[in-house]
Amino acid sequence: MEVTVNTTIESNFSNFIRNLNTTTSNGSAFDENVDMAIRSALIVILFITMVSLGCTMEISKIKNYLFKPKGVAIAVGAQYGIMPLTAFCFAKLLQLNDMESISVLICGCCPGGNLSNIFSLALQGDMNLSIVMTTCSTLLALGMMPLLLYLYSQGFSNLVEHVPFTHITFALIMILVPCGIGMLINYRVPKYSKIITQVGLTVLLISCGVIGVLAGISNGGKIFTVLSPQLIATAALMPLTGFICGYILSTLFRMNAPCRRTISMEVGCQNIQLCTTILKVAYPAEQIGQLFFFPVIYIVFQIVEALILIFLFRCHQRLRPSKNETTEYTAVERAAQGI
Repeated sequence: MEVTVNTTIESNFSNFIRNLNTTTSNGSAFDENVDMAIRSALIVILFITMVSLGCTMEISKIKNYLFKPKGVAIAVGAQYGIMPLTAFCFAKLLQLNDMESISVLICGCCPGGNLSNIFSLALQGDMNLSIVMTTCSTLLALGMMPLLLYLYSQGFSNLVEHVPFTHITFALIMILVPCGIGMLINYRVPKYSKIITQVGLTVLLISCGVIGVLAGISNGGKIFTVLSPQLIATAALMPLTGFICGYILSTLFRMNAPCRRTISMEVGCQNIQLCTTILKVAYPAEQIGQLFFFPVIYIVFQIVEALILIFLFRCHQRLRPSKNETTEYTAVERAAQGI
């Protein structure tokens, strides 16, 4: 009797372990499939958004700014001077670990994103400068981004070993090809450019939410370990610092008001889809839990802060008397003084 009971218990325990291993294996396979789906979706989304960005680029406008490069030089210098330095400073000041520092540096060294074009339009900025600046920063990223990552990673011990230079170069080449396709579409069949641009921006905004949900499912909640106070502070302060410093720098170079607002938006807005793709493709799934969600947090703060600035600008425009009203008031005041 005693032998039978022990055998039964041992058999039940073995079945339990076998079922547990099967469940774990199935869960692991599910995570791997979701992870692969996210990687593939990110590449497709990056391709679509960069084609839409290319559709906003006009060769004639680029030529005009190349003959008068002052504005573009200041803007691109601000893009690759302010944001990488900002990322480096926050990583140091907030004492981020190696992997967190890499994610912040990659985000800071990315070129400008196409959301900046929308924000510049809402702020009544110089749209030609905005589009040309996004174009130039994207083209220069192939050399500037690896160089800046190499230079700033020297400030951390053994951080260079973890920087995925090969994947970054591949991702940058991957964004130049669809940009070229978009420019060709805009040159050959410009009537389709607006439609493609709208589709690309819609895909970008929707994909941020969808991929965030998929990433949460894939990592079983582990992804939310990225929500440390240090990283939240970095994600909140980086775009705001870019907006402010871009405006101050362009003011020091005596740019006009529309150009100052444009450069401010271009500097603060990063190509988040490129950053997300690099982080997801370059690192294994067990490491991405603490890295992958940072760009999503960044873009949320980037959009919210830009919308606040747009709201304040619109309020200022409404409260400030128009030129006609000011002229009429001055004429009436002078007439009254003459009487």
